[in-house]
Amino acid sequence: MDITRDNARDTLDQEACYRAVLTRDPRFDGRFFTCVKSTGIYCRPVCPARTPKRENMRFVISAAAAEEAGFRACLRCRPETAPDMGAWRGTSNTVSRALNLIEAGALDEGDVDALAARLGVGERHLRRLFRQHLGAAPVSVAQTRRVLLAKALIHQTDLPMAEVAMASGFGSVRRFNETFQALYGRPPSALRARAERPWDARSNEGVRLNLPYRPPYEVEAMLAALKANGETVEDGVWRRVLTPAMDGATGEVSARFEAGDRLAVTAALDDLKALPGVLARVRRLFDLSADPEAIRRDLSADPVLAPLVKTRPGLRLPGNWRDEADDMASDRLDDDRLAGRAERWRPWRAYAVLHLREAGIDGADIMENDDEKDAAKNAA
Repeated sequence: MDITRDNARDTLDQEACYRAVLTRDPRFDGRFFTCVKSTGIYCRPVCPARTPKRENMRFVISAAAAEEAGFRACLRCRPETAPDMGAWRGTSNTVSRALNLIEAGALDEGDVDALAARLGVGERHLRRLFRQHLGAAPVSVAQTRRVLLAKALIHQTDLPMAEVAMASGFGSVRRFNETFQALYGRPPSALRARAERPWDARSNEGVRLNLPYRPPYEVEAMLAALKANGETVEDGVWRRVLTPAMDGATGEVSARFEAGDRLAVTAALDDLKALPGVLARVRRLFDLSADPEAIRRDLSADPVLAPLVKTRPGLRLPGNWRDEADDMASDRLDDDRLAGRAERWRPWRAYAVLHLREAGIDGADIMENDDEKDAAKNAA
């Protein structure tokens, strides 16, 4: 089932979304959110609460769009625990780059004008792109990111509220308290009573958070690729030493995969303001925002790639800890011989090349076969 209308990835088919909610289909978790007009709450498609009447529901493509429209996050399904939605990332290189910067805290201290300047576009054009692809303004996206990260820290850690405020990018405890009071009608500390942590938070050194991803995911393949790229991986645990020059803090971050389609991350930092940027790099490194369904759908149109993607739908693209390139990592092409054929693979060219490489298929062989077919067609 496709939830987009007329193949426009950023236009939701409201009835298709409703059918997904009725079945609580986990494939759509994080790909859209349900706004319930009668309660003022927005939920994940898999929310266990009773499904509202259809006339009381509308669907939006991002949590930021829901919050900008005045809806508050459901305390039962907790939207901050949904997999990051990556399907839209293929629709706009500028929005993808902007969101990466926002996730790293670009709007915590700067403004939209400065963000647009870093991207090389006008401020009004950037706002239009965000409205088109995410249904919300850049400042709303940044605000939602702060709120959802703060909620995750409240539920999953024992950090004092002042430290939660700093770690989630609010900048001040007053602003933090005012935002939660406005959104939830209660102080942030009142939400902690609902916390259910499967570990003893006091025994951990550093902040521990679960980062969700959308299955399937080839864990061993990713860990092997990261190790081959020079990352430290031992006994299933990835580690990296953090430096002020690159990460904004001194410390260490580690991660291991756990049951429930989540990556458990522990970050020990001497400055919690650096946490959003560190988490953004972890997500990029492990490709946690990938949407396997969207990648399979688009790449399966190529007869060579179709069986490869079907066989290994959980193959992910290992990222770089520091990535300042202007293009989307998902669409990079490191084999110029495939340039012609690869146009049909956009915006997932990097995934296509990865599948070919893992299958031992050389790009030259594919292009040679294409040339032979073209020659035969012309001869006929």
